[in-house]
Amino acid sequence: MTSRSTLQTVPALGTRPAHGPNPSRAETREQLSKATYDLLVIGGGILGISTAWHAAQSGLRVALVDAGDFAGATSSASSKLLHGGLRYLQTGAVKLVAENHFERRAVSRQVAPHLTNPLTFYLPVYKGGPHGAAKLGAGVFAYSALSAFGDGVGRLLSPAKAVRDVPELRTENLKAVAVYGDAQMNDARLALMTVRAAVESGAVVLNHAEVTGLRFTRGRVTGAELKDRISGDEFGVNARLVLNATGPWVDRLRRMEDPNAAPSIRLSKGAHLVLKRTSPWRAALATPIDKYRITFALPWEDMLLLGTTDEEYEGDPAKVAVNDKDVAQILDEASFSLRDQQLDRGLITYAFAGLRVLPGGPGDTAKARRETVVTEGRGGMLSVAGGKWTTFRHIGRTVMKKLQTLPGAPLGEDFEPVSSLPKKLPLPGISHPRAVAHRLLADRPAPGPRMAADTARHLATHYGSLAFDIARLANENPELGERIHPDAPEIWAQVVWARDHEWAETPEDVLRRRTTLTIRGLATDEIRAKVRKLLEAK
Repeated sequence: MTSRSTLQTVPALGTRPAHGPNPSRAETREQLSKATYDLLVIGGGILGISTAWHAAQSGLRVALVDAGDFAGATSSASSKLLHGGLRYLQTGAVKLVAENHFERRAVSRQVAPHLTNPLTFYLPVYKGGPHGAAKLGAGVFAYSALSAFGDGVGRLLSPAKAVRDVPELRTENLKAVAVYGDAQMNDARLALMTVRAAVESGAVVLNHAEVTGLRFTRGRVTGAELKDRISGDEFGVNARLVLNATGPWVDRLRRMEDPNAAPSIRLSKGAHLVLKRTSPWRAALATPIDKYRITFALPWEDMLLLGTTDEEYEGDPAKVAVNDKDVAQILDEASFSLRDQQLDRGLITYAFAGLRVLPGGPGDTAKARRETVVTEGRGGMLSVAGGKWTTFRHIGRTVMKKLQTLPGAPLGEDFEPVSSLPKKLPLPGISHPRAVAHRLLADRPAPGPRMAADTARHLATHYGSLAFDIARLANENPELGERIHPDAPEIWAQVVWARDHEWAETPEDVLRRRTTLTIRGLATDEIRAKVRKLLEAK
């Protein structure tokens, strides 16, 4: 519903990569253990990553660690949307929706247009449904008005037009369809590019590094003890301030600071299914289930993403998973607006679940606002929890503003207040993805084969201009230009790039988050073994 803005000129294929390989884990451990950092961020989900990025931009000496992979838990288990939050209008949260829209537009147009895409949503109105056509028509108009009509005008359209764009739409008792615009992304890829941006701003990062204890100086938290889960090495990091951004594990780390710390959050489980599509879709569906909940059917990565559930979760965050009840619920709710042939269980390629971090307290999790909570513990450790993917930059700025007000805050000579930073600093690789894809197809190596069109589009929309560096690897070694699996667009050069430039350490890091092979149901044992061999070759 909106066109992309004109971006930087696409670099020539013959130019060298702007950045060399990442330092080794041993080099990073040594770097972390020998310096004293202004800020140690514990937690490599998008909240921690965004804060590390903003802190490094501000001139602070920043370290970022995570017990697993970057975006390895909740941050890669979202609905893949950057959106204003249509349902919040029902609760009167007009200001919140407007703020969400501002962030969505900034990310999709100036910060990461190469990693996001506009997505038209159809909201079907069925006879006997929870909302009438007039109410939803007015709602999507107000929603688009809060976005300054930058994604078109929210309106009603005929069921016949909607079926042309969503062939599997159920038309029985369909009265009307409301239409509005939002944006979509690959959450794991967007998180990894933000890690890269933090590193380019000076941050030192290490994944698969578990915190085993906190360091204290005169009662203040001044660092952490860590264990490298890959090598087994133990080391420590000193910091003037520690930020706990561990998401579902935030209270666990708070109890390392203060064994008597009261619970500060509660968790809500959101499950999703990924299915093969039975026909092309040109829009997404957002179907009201009841007064507060909406179920999504989203075309994503040439597949269909269904979900999500919303129920309180009290188990081990590391063990959250999709169960048979979740699958049945998602398919049942999707059947409100989708024909049965698209909901065959045989089409499911993957299922995943994430945990929303909500402020502690009673009430239905589906009605809870996705607020960000920043607290300071008795040892001076800051903890941040909650929030939405859409507002990840805003959350990073919020934490930095809180940090600036602390007594003895680690503000060095080079510190710049977050308010003075560029408001829409782009992420690495910013470029027009169509131009990148065109160049990848046009500049084929002689006598090498031309890159497949779907591979060119995939690289352009997952790496931006950095796709040329991946193409160069394939040009220099034709074996790396081969597909990892014949039914997916990814090539082996992406595995080498993930190993050398994106901190990939395990096959799961590559297959689940740096490519889409696992989500497509194509991560065979043979592919895993070859990926492992490539990772060990560094």
